[in-house]
Amino acid sequence: MPAYEEKIKELEDLIKNSKYNKRTQHAIGLYKAQLARLKDKQESRGKSTGPKDGYSVRKTGDGTVLLLGFPSVGKSTLLNALTNQKSEIGAYDFTTLKVIPGLLNYKYAKIQILDVPGIVRGAASGKGRGREVLSVMRNADLALILLEANHPGHFKIILEEVRDAHIRINQIRPDVKIKKTAKDGIKIAWTVKKTLNDNTVKDVLKEFRINNADVVIREKIDIDQLIDCIEDNKKYLPAITLITKMDILSEDKLQKVVEKTNADLAVSAKENSGIKQLKELTFKRLNLMSVFMKEPGKEADMEEPLIIEKGATIKNVCEKLHKDFVRLFKFARVTGPSAKFPSQKFMLNHTLKNGDVLEIHLY
Repeated sequence: MPAYEEKIKELEDLIKNSKYNKRTQHAIGLYKAQLARLKDKQESRGKSTGPKDGYSVRKTGDGTVLLLGFPSVGKSTLLNALTNQKSEIGAYDFTTLKVIPGLLNYKYAKIQILDVPGIVRGAASGKGRGREVLSVMRNADLALILLEANHPGHFKIILEEVRDAHIRINQIRPDVKIKKTAKDGIKIAWTVKKTLNDNTVKDVLKEFRINNADVVIREKIDIDQLIDCIEDNKKYLPAITLITKMDILSEDKLQKVVEKTNADLAVSAKENSGIKQLKELTFKRLNLMSVFMKEPGKEADMEEPLIIEKGATIKNVCEKLHKDFVRLFKFARVTGPSAKFPSQKFMLNHTLKNGDVLEIHLY
């Protein structure tokens, strides 16, 4: 066993066999920091170069959704149920050898769905094209994690592989700011009740060769979250957990599987069960909203809205409509939930709300 792997295994065993409490927090924190650094080194040494046939996927539409699961979990069948894409279907492993895109049209949103090869244990380290699949996942806006009804235990393995690929499912980056400085050591400011000892925070930072920094922690965090913020290379991705092939289990057994995995939904693409609910949930988890456009001097188009992410500004809409709209922007008028009165005048930084009517004026 190579030196890196031996040390990684040793640290993993130490962490696994250590009982976490206030007295052991510092030691476990250092173990985890050392483990993260070793894994990063191992990963950088193990990366291969060269093009990956079928894995370069251009994002299109209003959102990109990746279907993730073990081989033969039903990804291709689900893709066909959600879109008009005809992905090859077969009752054997590794039917899908490339990324196959499909398009889901829902509530005027054009949502790109990506069917990728199934992943297996060891995917994050490159087994079974796993590294390529997980790299595509990093560019997605939402993941659908598929678990076959008879194999709910695969969920734990998938989560481990996804985590090892620096992807954090259904999390947002903690509000932690780390600003490196030239001198004066490490200064830590908490705006909430401390969840970590300051000495632990300092020593973990030093493990990453950070000896001088101003650190502001604005929410309760654990050691793993602190390390994520230090490395600052994580992808935070919303996900929907699906039980597939629900028709092969009785209602009682299916309910137990759903509860065990805390799944969001059970579906049968073959029988078209749960597909309608999945489309709605996908739209919601992509955090999309509708804005109606109005040309100056004309009636608003209330038939077909522009789909954009919630929290978008007028500038975001301009960027989506045309590359020159921001440069030529003069002002905008908004009628709807984000305005205090009809046709209120706004500039580029105004945040829009679902159902707004937007009139853009250009020079």
